[in-house]
Amino acid sequence: MTALTALAADTPSLVQSVDWLAITPVVVPAAVALLVLVADLFLPEARKPVLGWISVAGLAAATAALLPLRAGDRATFCLTADPAACSYTADHFALVVQFLVLAGALVTALLSVTVVRESRIPAGEYWFLLLSSAAGAALLPASRDLATLIVALEVASLPAFALVGMRRGDRMSSEAALKFFLSSVTATAVSLMGVSLVYAATGTLHLTRVADRLEDVPGRLDTLAMAGVALTLVGFAFKTAAVPFHFWVPDTYVGAPLPVAGYLSVIGKAVGFTGLILVTVIAFPAYSDVWGPALAVLAALTMTLGNTAALRQSADRPHSAVRLLAWSSVGQAGYLLVPIAAAAYTGRDQIGSTIAYALMYAAVNLGAFAVAALVARTKPLHRISDYRGLYAERPAAALSLAFFLLCLAGLPPGIIGLFAKVTVFGSAVDAGLGWLAVVMAVNVVIALYYYLRWTALLFRTPRTDGESPARTKAPWPVAAAIALTAAAALILSAAPQLVLRFAAGSLFPL
Repeated sequence: MTALTALAADTPSLVQSVDWLAITPVVVPAAVALLVLVADLFLPEARKPVLGWISVAGLAAATAALLPLRAGDRATFCLTADPAACSYTADHFALVVQFLVLAGALVTALLSVTVVRESRIPAGEYWFLLLSSAAGAALLPASRDLATLIVALEVASLPAFALVGMRRGDRMSSEAALKFFLSSVTATAVSLMGVSLVYAATGTLHLTRVADRLEDVPGRLDTLAMAGVALTLVGFAFKTAAVPFHFWVPDTYVGAPLPVAGYLSVIGKAVGFTGLILVTVIAFPAYSDVWGPALAVLAALTMTLGNTAALRQSADRPHSAVRLLAWSSVGQAGYLLVPIAAAAYTGRDQIGSTIAYALMYAAVNLGAFAVAALVARTKPLHRISDYRGLYAERPAAALSLAFFLLCLAGLPPGIIGLFAKVTVFGSAVDAGLGWLAVVMAVNVVIALYYYLRWTALLFRTPRTDGESPARTKAPWPVAAAIALTAAAALILSAAPQLVLRFAAGSLFPL
């Protein structure tokens, strides 16, 4: 008995304590999703709109739950034998991305309240899927092992397939959901194959341990490890819509409800880029000579094809406004890839430039989709020409959209867009990627044309051919979404240091 007691005392405990405060931003949307799903069974049809407001409140509470974690010094689900190897870490990187994801989901929820009610989309299913996807997206930036990373990626992605195809009976919606599903499943399969090869070469899934063991891989396993790294990166490149893995973006955005398209353009991209950052700069720094040049080439191809395709959109073509925003988001993805590629040459501190740019992009791109949702209420063809003379009809919406487009273009008074582009440009120069900086400069000039063309259209004389229906009052949730994103963009332009300070220091613990 004494020997057994002594043995038990020497054996490390396998029971882990859970830091519930650290995981609250993930638990809250997941719990509210289950609440909404159960409540949907008992609420009469006339009371279903309350589910939307429960979802909005849940996302607001999840966003507020980040405040007690702002020190960025919490971790949980750690190995008992190695407390430094944790599966969930609430560091500054995780908190900033979680704020982007949850605040973006909150704006999406506001936009969705009216769409769900008026389009007869099943309310319970819609809100459950949106909250579930937001919970997965919030989990991903805090994930610090490859298994949790893949699970979080799929929890964020799987509900999004169904959200895209929620307009039952709509052929375009079904086609968009199918394309999105097939491309995403392919990406996941490739990522899983890569992760399995990395695990075979290193014998571990925790990112920090993978990094340590890849530093000294036996010669017979080097090719295996390199193949695993390459396949893992290819899988995440699908999620970021990097060229040549971008083909699903335009049709998916056109077929999806506008709030879902906005969600995918911001939160979907944040998920992909977050995963890419975690596996490159934390897990695979030993193979930076492989992924660095590859990501630099991907960045150049992505921004060039995205901006060129956006430039070719015809103003009178149905859905041209959504397609322009879709191709523009592909071009913006190219800019977001630049600091990640630069991190291969100058260290992980360059990642702050991607985060700074992503925060700016999230605010203004969601704002552009919010205005598009407002215009689509009376002009459902989503043509760029439908925005002609918008200032005469809706001055506040026109001024907001003009400001969002100028931020995306990087022109004053969109100061935050200008500073964010300069920061990304500087990361390329500092890394010695002069050729990539030149490609980015050329693409910024290309993008100026289609952003300014759309902006100028807002202030032209409205058409008088009787095409425009009478103005209707903007639903207050949509107006609130536009106001929130416009206020965020204005604050960031007035005080760009609120975002750009992330580019000046490390977001990861040393």
